[in-house]
Amino acid sequence: MSGARRQIFVVFAGFLMMEKFGFDVAAISALFLVNAAINMFLVPRIGRLIGRIGERHALLFEYSGLFLVFTTYAFVEHTGIATALYVVDHLFFALAIAIRTYFQKIADPADVASTAGVSFTINHISAVVLPAVLGVLWLTSPSAVFLGGAAIAIVSFLLSLNIPRHPTPRNETVVWRVRQPAPLAESS
Repeated sequence: MSGARRQIFVVFAGFLMMEKFGFDVAAISALFLVNAAINMFLVPRIGRLIGRIGERHALLFEYSGLFLVFTTYAFVEHTGIATALYVVDHLFFALAIAIRTYFQKIADPADVASTAGVSFTINHISAVVLPAVLGVLWLTSPSAVFLGGAAIAIVSFLLSLNIPRHPTPRNETVVWRVRQPAPLAESS
């Protein structure tokens, strides 16, 4: 889901800024620089926040915010609001650190490389498929693209509800906890 969300931001938020609000390359570049400067300052603080509140709460906050951002993108008419959305949307990328820390807490070290490879592949599939599919939708309704992003945020929010407050191996999810077998009683 995070790969899908990234594509909507990277491709279509930029399109919105250029097509609807007339931003040129210099203005988009300036937004990237503002985002980079803000992230350099905030990312360490966001990392500490995730350590304090946990991955579940950080991701629930991120996806709630993304739902609001994407829904607002769909209907925004004011350049200032669109610019603020672009910066806020980019800030939510930093909360994705929670996905990595969650994975580090639950993963068997032997599985890290193969799981990272699968994740990388899935993200690349969405990077190829989504811009093409949503690009066709963009031609008829740019708002629908962002409402689709809002739907992705809802699905991500619901999936995040399955993350336990204190994830560990054998406590990876709320619903499908792996039960350890009860110890055998020793005979005397």
